[in-house]
Amino acid sequence: MRYVVIMAGGSGERFWPLSRMQRPKQLLSLTSPKYTMLEEAIARIEPLVPIENILIITSELLRQPIIDAMPELPAANVIAEPAKRNTASCLALACAVIDARTPDSSNVMAVLTADHFIGDADAFRHDVNEALNYAERHDALVTMGIPPTRPETGYGYIQIDGHHASPEAPVSKVLLFKEKPDFATATSYVLSGDYLWNSGMFFWRVDALADAMKRHLPAVGNAIEPMAKAIANRATDELSAIFGALPDISIDHGVMEHAGNVYVIPASFPWDDVGSWDALDRMRGCDSENNVTQGDVVVLDTKNSIVVNAHDGRHVVTALGLDDLVVVVTNEATMICHKSRAQDVKKVVATLRSGGASDVL
Repeated sequence: MRYVVIMAGGSGERFWPLSRMQRPKQLLSLTSPKYTMLEEAIARIEPLVPIENILIITSELLRQPIIDAMPELPAANVIAEPAKRNTASCLALACAVIDARTPDSSNVMAVLTADHFIGDADAFRHDVNEALNYAERHDALVTMGIPPTRPETGYGYIQIDGHHASPEAPVSKVLLFKEKPDFATATSYVLSGDYLWNSGMFFWRVDALADAMKRHLPAVGNAIEPMAKAIANRATDELSAIFGALPDISIDHGVMEHAGNVYVIPASFPWDDVGSWDALDRMRGCDSENNVTQGDVVVLDTKNSIVVNAHDGRHVVTALGLDDLVVVVTNEATMICHKSRAQDVKKVVATLRSGGASDVL
């Protein structure tokens, strides 16, 4: 049986002040004027997998807001992590949930995120189907790699061997996972043609992931079966105790970098990580001066800027003579930064938090 696991527990701090603790970026309409990013993620994959097999892994804080925002999704499919951990523990919990519901060695899982921009839904589904088909037939950990379009320093990279490992699908063996590089290194990666961006999307049989975790990350892998039993028995305190003891490590560092059966399929669709405000340049239509605007905004003699007015009252935002700035206005807060510092908005959030300004977070 096919399952989709959508990771949706992030706080989206780089999109403050629009992104808030109880309404982070996955619950915002950033890549579409009508739908939230989570709604888009579900709509993209639902033609391949029935809604009852789509699981959302999130935080306790966000579980109810997601249930309220997604009434068509079974509430039991919105699963809160008992404690804040990294992606390895998150995916071990997903394995446990699936094992508790339908214990079957043929179960296969697609791991997606709620905060990516996908520019061609049909091509996306084609690639996902290819990856799932391969994962169903092989003891393989499959990831989706994005052909790089620029020397991006904000993404991890995947080095591939360049040869198709199978005639049945365009998969290549993964040689190495690389951390976010500096600009010169990123440029060399792109020019070589041997690297893809690491999208954070994965495809595998549940038992293949569990076996890999037991081999390379036993502190997490050996907890899957006890968690599945606790879930089946509705023993929430026991589940919380098991999960709370798991290490805080990513699936990349804990498993993917060490396993020998990791393969990659290159994506055939436009993709963006949507990591910070400057990503809107790549996803939204710009005016003749390369500005992106949203809401009640007037721009004059302004270029290369992003101006967002999310105030829900009568409040006009005007921009005069700006260049390469990001301006975001909400009811509670206004954020202005140079576009080159968009990744650092989370530092503003940290400063506000340490100063006790939680009411605007």
